[in-house]
Amino acid sequence: MRRPWNIINPPVYSLVTQADGKTNMNICTYVTPVSMKPKMYLIGLYHNTKTLENIKNSNIAILQLLSQSQISLIRALGKKSGFKYDKENYLRKRDWLDEWQGFSVLKNTSAYLLLEKTGCKSIGGDHDLYWFEVKKYRTNSEDEVLYFQDLVDAKIIL
Repeated sequence: MRRPWNIINPPVYSLVTQADGKTNMNICTYVTPVSMKPKMYLIGLYHNTKTLENIKNSNIAILQLLSQSQISLIRALGKKSGFKYDKENYLRKRDWLDEWQGFSVLKNTSAYLLLEKTGCKSIGGDHDLYWFEVKKYRTNSEDEVLYFQDLVDAKIIL
C-alpha cells in the first residue's frame, strides 16, 4: 500500500537557479499554483541543497514542467547534489540545454515559467516554502507531461 502523499499524481518540475554564472537544476514535486491574478506558485524547496542556497540569493528562477522524454534526467537532477555535481556541465555535454530568458533550460520541456520570488517561510520539516509570481511563460507541449506516477512506474520513487 502506498503512502498517502504518494497516491496523488502531480506533474514533475525542475527549478532552474543561478549563482555566480552557474546554472543548477533540481526536481520539484511539491509545486502548486495558488493564485490566478497575479498568477502565483508555491514551491517546497528541500533543505541543504544548492537550489535553496541559490534562491536565497536571487529573486528570479525558471520553473520547468518536465516531459516524458526527460525521465532519464530525474536521477541526475534529483538525486545528486549541486554542491558536489556540476549538473549544467552534465547536461551541456549531452546536448540537453537550450536558452530561455537568459537562463540555460532543458530542451523539450512541456513548459517554462519565469518566476519572481515574492516570499518565503520556514515551515518546519525538511522543506522551506517559497512563493513566486509568474512573470512570463511558454507552453511547448501539453501532450507528454511527466507525472509522479511515471517515476513510481519506472521505480525511481518507491
